[in-house]
Amino acid sequence: MQLFYTDVFVLPLPAGHRFPMEKYSRLRESLLASGDFAVGDFHLPHAASDDELARAHDPEYIRQVCCGQLPEKAQKAIGFPWSAGMVERSRRSAGATICACRAALADGTVAANLAGGTHHAFRDRGEGFCVFNDAAVAARAMQAEGRAGRILVVDCDVHQGNGTASILADDDSNFTFSIHGARNFPFAKECSDLDIELPDGCSDEAYLTHLDDGLATAFDLAQPDLVIYLAGADPYHDDRLGRLALSFAGLAERDRRVFARCKADAVPVAIAMAGGYARQIDDTVAIHAATIRLARQIWR
Repeated sequence: MQLFYTDVFVLPLPAGHRFPMEKYSRLRESLLASGDFAVGDFHLPHAASDDELARAHDPEYIRQVCCGQLPEKAQKAIGFPWSAGMVERSRRSAGATICACRAALADGTVAANLAGGTHHAFRDRGEGFCVFNDAAVAARAMQAEGRAGRILVVDCDVHQGNGTASILADDDSNFTFSIHGARNFPFAKECSDLDIELPDGCSDEAYLTHLDDGLATAFDLAQPDLVIYLAGADPYHDDRLGRLALSFAGLAERDRRVFARCKADAVPVAIAMAGGYARQIDDTVAIHAATIRLARQIWR
């Protein structure tokens, strides 16, 4: 299983910033310490090129990001101040999902971006800690390269994948499925091809029932050649931004059901980590690590 990491590309953040950047390096350390992965399983991705980004993003937006000309309002919507590190990390994060898709399709199995899931980035703007939309960029890259014709984005982050839904709207070759909190950010939702909205406090049993229904519908309608899976850790019951109530076991079962459906249909899957803001960062890291370890076990 190939894993692509970007934690070596530093994103300078102000003191007290709420985004837990250290979870990425700690995730890689956790996977290495588990004994399930060797150093050779981890790869630095390429930085997504302007051409790769432009399949999903407006060229003027790309230019503003890369040249440091984003208006202050646009930077505030993203939640990060502009820096050269922000540009490099955002390009590499998109590149990591492209690489994970290529690897999964080449092997017919699974690969992962140990970051990514930046699903709030729209064609012409970013928001919610998201600069470039790695899932949309990677989906369009696989199609342009002739590697996959039909792609299903399964988004299990607790927040709706509004940017992904918007970028891929009216595109029958890409199907977007988002299962998320109804009363959580973004408060103005976009229309995915399939949205399942859950009430505050939704716990394991109800969540998994809705997920089963959503997966059945999404796979039947999408008939995918590739799945891009956003495996957010933020439906966890002790997540600061989550509002749902899944346990460690419930999140693991969520992953198992997604992977089992992909494997049963012989559909390769590229994983991106998406959100995770637990009060104890060790919990977020453990949830993300469990996703990756389970994927390896299922496709071993």
